Amino acid sequence: MKDRRSLDEKSINKIVIKVGTRLLTYETGKLNLRTIEKLVREMADLKNQGKDVILVSSGAVGGGIGRLGLHGKSLSIPERQAVAAIGQSLLIQFYEKIFSEYGHIVAQVLLTREDLEERTRYINSCNTLSHLLKFGAIPIVNENDTTSTEEIEFGDNDKLSALVATLIDADLLIILTNTEGLYTVNPHLDDAATIIPFVDEITPEIKNAAGKTAEVLARGGMITKIEAAEIVMASGIDMVIAHGLQDNIIRRILEGEKVGTFFDSQKSYLRSRKRWIAFAQKMKGALHVDPGAEAALIKEGKSLLPIGITRIEGDFSKNDVVSICGPSGREIARGLTNYSSRDLNKITGYQSFEIKNILGYSGREEVIHRDNLVLC
Repeated sequence: MKDRRSLDEKSINKIVIKVGTRLLTYETGKLNLRTIEKLVREMADLKNQGKDVILVSSGAVGGGIGRLGLHGKSLSIPERQAVAAIGQSLLIQFYEKIFSEYGHIVAQVLLTREDLEERTRYINSCNTLSHLLKFGAIPIVNENDTTSTEEIEFGDNDKLSALVATLIDADLLIILTNTEGLYTVNPHLDDAATIIPFVDEITPEIKNAAGKTAEVLARGGMITKIEAAEIVMASGIDMVIAHGLQDNIIRRILEGEKVGTFFDSQKSYLRSRKRWIAFAQKMKGALHVDPGAEAALIKEGKSLLPIGITRIEGDFSKNDVVSICGPSGREIARGLTNYSSRDLNKITGYQSFEIKNILGYSGREEVIHRDNLVLC
């Protein structure tokens, strides 16, 4: 295993900090005010140093459950939405109160998956966060649990924090949880578990080391943190998972102390538009390609043409993001399609110059242009 490199605190000016439900609430669902105050003090101190801080905070549903005394009750989606509305107002009230005591302004930003899937809303979200930072505010971001459904919810704030980090080109994402970091195996099940201090590639072994959560109030677990790491590492952003209850944990991370698990970002990383294609989208369908098209995409950096497509899955529209699968069925790329599934079914297997005669209009030569394609 490679040795973990130290962070350069002076070069880290834009930081996303994600705090999980398990840190913000007790098992009863009541807010853990002592922990909230300790973390707020550290973030306020970062602002005093002139750094930009974005807080991605869970705890709305948990706080609402505690406020209403519903701990242990299984909630339907409408109940979850109602509980989140109560918990979110409670949560932001405490953040506003404590941050204001240190002289800082906060802004509540609630997002759903649709806000990041639709390109215009994605750009608007980016602009909003950028201007809040310009005004010196601390954006406090959470999933909009009051309106999200099973179809549009992020499902956890780990991925949301990664998408926010890519949205504003952060220098570092810190995920604070109730474990020391990523272990070789689940430490609750195996006493031989040891911490993994450094990760420079998300391998199947790394994913296997991440277990699933069994806690009522938390929706993520370590596996969603590894998925978040995949997003930020491919976007040129470093990430640290650390125990949020340790004293001065944020300062210690920024000063280069080797705590938690450090995820080293790739030197060659995706630009903003390709990050949106790769990570902010739900796949609306799949295009299966032949060996020649697979080689052209992977080895030659070519666009995808209709002649190389062998099979289409799903019902999708023009400009939807689809998965591209090789002959083995493995996903090799993702991209924005220039054609709907209906039209693609008509031109699949044909040469590009035949498109006009088949469809009756002059479409693009490429089904997916290289500029709108991301290799997996």
